Amino acid sequence: MTTIKKTKVLIIGGGPAGYTAAIYAARANLKPLQALGLQPGGQLMITTDVENFPGFGQPIQGPWLMEQMHQQAEHVGTEMVYDFITQVDFSQRPFVCQGDSETVYHADTVIIATGAQARWLGLESEEKYRGFGVSACATCDGFFFKDKRVAVIGGGNSAVEEAIFLTNHASHVTLIHRRDQLRAEKIAQDRLFRNPKISMIWDTAVDEVLGKDIPHKALTGLALHNLQTGAKSQLEVDGVFVAIGHTPMSEIFKGHIDLDTEGYILTKPNSTATSIPGVFAAGDVQDKVFRQAVTAAGQGCMAAIEAEKFRGL
Repeated sequence: MTTIKKTKVLIIGGGPAGYTAAIYAARANLKPLQALGLQPGGQLMITTDVENFPGFGQPIQGPWLMEQMHQQAEHVGTEMVYDFITQVDFSQRPFVCQGDSETVYHADTVIIATGAQARWLGLESEEKYRGFGVSACATCDGFFFKDKRVAVIGGGNSAVEEAIFLTNHASHVTLIHRRDQLRAEKIAQDRLFRNPKISMIWDTAVDEVLGKDIPHKALTGLALHNLQTGAKSQLEVDGVFVAIGHTPMSEIFKGHIDLDTEGYILTKPNSTATSIPGVFAAGDVQDKVFRQAVTAAGQGCMAAIEAEKFRGL
């Protein structure tokens, strides 16, 4: 039997952007309803030590931070549902969103905070050492590899930028690419090739992430093979950063709001407003530049304030 729930603000997603939007909306007495989706907490649920979120003197755990945000949003009055939104209709207000639970949500405004997922290599060993040497965010985790050897996998702008950034911490960075030339912008490539702390491995794929479990789980290297010659080799590194792109979680919004060619939701300058008045987007589903928990939280705050000021509430 279909259940209908009505709300002034429906928040779709449960990461830093969604929780912060919920906190601000609840404190504005908008009585928000938050659909947490399939993975409440987002990418921070697979992040171990977090040192770059302001307010904590010591490293904290990503899942713990998300638990605290969840509790804070709930404490100030957010109604939370463990539901996954499968369909939306933004053609008229109130907006209509269909949940996997067969609940239908009628909302005066919607804040989309569904995030993005890093693209991974798809290796079982990669998943095993994720958070123990395998990362998809140099800005988040580069500090932990001070004076150590690391590898970056990829060939686009993100991979080149990550490799250059990591030279601020690592003793040496090896960029591994499947092809014989990079896809990154020429100016970024020039900076990369000029950096004495970076070396290249061309035409090569990663077969396996190597590591140890005793006395503690840690990555020790990569098993590689050359795609041209078939030659196999191993590279000793302490960490590997997978930089083959992110996928914004925006599939259900195609055809309903404007997206860019990569699927990121387009918002107006200095705003979280989308192409549909009353629909806002915050966090990694619309931000492909910074992709940080703190910037996602800031955008969640912006979205809630803009939803509060939206005419008609």
